[in-house]
Amino acid sequence: MSEQKLPVIETESGGAQPPPVQVEASSVRLISTLAVAGALAGMAIVMVFQWAKPRIDKHNAEVLAAAVTDVLGGAQRYETVFLDGDHFTTEPQSDTAGLDRVYVGYDANGQPRGVAMEAGEPGFQDVIDLLFGFDPATGDVIGMKVLNSNETPGLGAKITYDSTFIGEFNGVGTPLQGVKKDRAKGGHDEVVMITGATISSRAVIKIINDRLDAIEQPVDSYWSTLAPAAATSAAAKSGGSVTNAASGGGL
Repeated sequence: MSEQKLPVIETESGGAQPPPVQVEASSVRLISTLAVAGALAGMAIVMVFQWAKPRIDKHNAEVLAAAVTDVLGGAQRYETVFLDGDHFTTEPQSDTAGLDRVYVGYDANGQPRGVAMEAGEPGFQDVIDLLFGFDPATGDVIGMKVLNSNETPGLGAKITYDSTFIGEFNGVGTPLQGVKKDRAKGGHDEVVMITGATISSRAVIKIINDRLDAIEQPVDSYWSTLAPAAATSAAAKSGGSVTNAASGGGL
């Protein structure tokens, strides 16, 4: 390799002047600059998160409340109960962050209307997240609402907004049985699937069946503890005895 000489700059007097010296930036200075920039960026992210999180939490709570009301046929209020060990309770001994949970809805008279449960599994494109209402007294699903879905627009996405399909979950026996429209026999456990979107339809049905398989027993056990309380509330409002309220149908 031949040597390359740096150009010599001539001065006005005709003398030679050495080329300017290139000063490299200090590595310590570069690292310090990057560290300060990173710290400021991190601080900004934390501040934005702290500002946004309460608003996001509030919005999510409002969305959940509306969905619970929807799938439980107009419940006036609901309470969250947690699966602590093998039983549901409103006062778990464990950290609630890692516990399964369901939502028990009540009507204006304090009568339990049903239990809303969240569930999610893969659909045709991505995970389908939904909420459904369940009546332990009858064993029926009483409502369903898709919370999040990325199914194919115009086909699988219909599980989110097709009123006929959504209506199939209003008072249907369990376990659910998905059927095509031309094969429906009117069975109490039948859910007529969306034509052209049977994969997504079956996914919704499977999600609900799997969720019930997993926690129906502890849900039923918790529901049985609500019967005396519901009867007492009904008796107090009607002025009658607890015995009369219970024998009158309660749940």
